Amino acid sequence: MRITAIIAGALLLAAPAAAQLPPQLQIGQMEIKAYAPISKAKIAVQLTQDTALGRQLRGKVMERISKRGNEVGTSGGNVMRMDLAYFDLLGTGGGGGSTAADTPSSSQPGDNQRPSLLGNITGLRNDDRNAPAPRPPTLTISFTLYAIDTGKVVWVATASCSTTGGMVAKAGEAMINSIFDNADKSIVGDAGCPL
Repeated sequence: MRITAIIAGALLLAAPAAAQLPPQLQIGQMEIKAYAPISKAKIAVQLTQDTALGRQLRGKVMERISKRGNEVGTSGGNVMRMDLAYFDLLGTGGGGGSTAADTPSSSQPGDNQRPSLLGNITGLRNDDRNAPAPRPPTLTISFTLYAIDTGKVVWVATASCSTTGGMVAKAGEAMINSIFDNADKSIVGDAGCPL
């Protein structure tokens, strides 16, 4: 009896995990889930991480929300959380060469420098010809709008684009425009990524 229970448990664990997870967006796509219409109440746009890029793009979001007829700000009213993630595993972020993060300020000529982390990631080594190509630099923007009176999530949007360091802000603006052009309906579509 125990053996049967163990086998049944093993079969349940062996079921494909992908069947249990929601599908993920492809790079270059956006998804909007409008659980309720965005009300005309004041919306406070809050960044989950305060960065220069985040502040710049938050300004664009606030412009788009005000064009919808909403009062906007950084506090009060319904809360829209804005999350930005820029992943550049290739190190092409636009600065060229090494960055301050790559070279400690106390390093002297002849010091043992720490090894490059990119060479240690599978698929980025020059000698690994069978590895898949690394992903290009990617910007992802996510929004979650909470109703102030109930605390419930009423609207969610996510978009991502491949981009380079010099085009990150432009890609972010394009995604914001695509999202807010279609903000009132639940859709999956093109994120409007610049070429």
